[in-house]
Amino acid sequence: MSVMPEHEGQAQRVGEGFGVPVSPVVVVGIDGSATSWDAFWWACGETRRLSGRVVAVFVGPTLAARAAASTAPLGASFIALGVIEQTENEQASQLSQEACRYAADHAIEFTFVHAHGDTAQELLRVAVGARADLIVVGRSAKARHHIAGSLGRRLTRNHKAPIIVVVP
Repeated sequence: MSVMPEHEGQAQRVGEGFGVPVSPVVVVGIDGSATSWDAFWWACGETRRLSGRVVAVFVGPTLAARAAASTAPLGASFIALGVIEQTENEQASQLSQEACRYAADHAIEFTFVHAHGDTAQELLRVAVGARADLIVVGRSAKARHHIAGSLGRRLTRNHKAPIIVVVP
């Protein structure tokens, strides 16, 4: 599938509807960190330039991971599974509202997805489902990722679209 530029930032996918104009889709991972916001802002700028659409994806842990965290002792007490889930949902809601407000202020078509599971696998799954032209993530600031492998590295091994890692 090739993409040919057309007037005013539009694109046409050749072989899909015989040159019917489509808007490019950019999937961006967002978790509330400074680097994920940098990636989001970059993705919005690119999408606006191309007259496309942003799909922001927040990935929370699976039910099994939340259950394991709720049984791990924290000091002398245990964290209730419902508290973990509520906190995650509140974080997703806050991220969605902030990202939606930014997209609306800059006239960008925007969708927010709250998924659960492995971050790389979920970003790829959403990218395939949205027929993404580009996947954008922020550079990891965690030292262990420089040794064990970051999200950007994991995505480039199994990419379904070009990957951009935004370095602030």
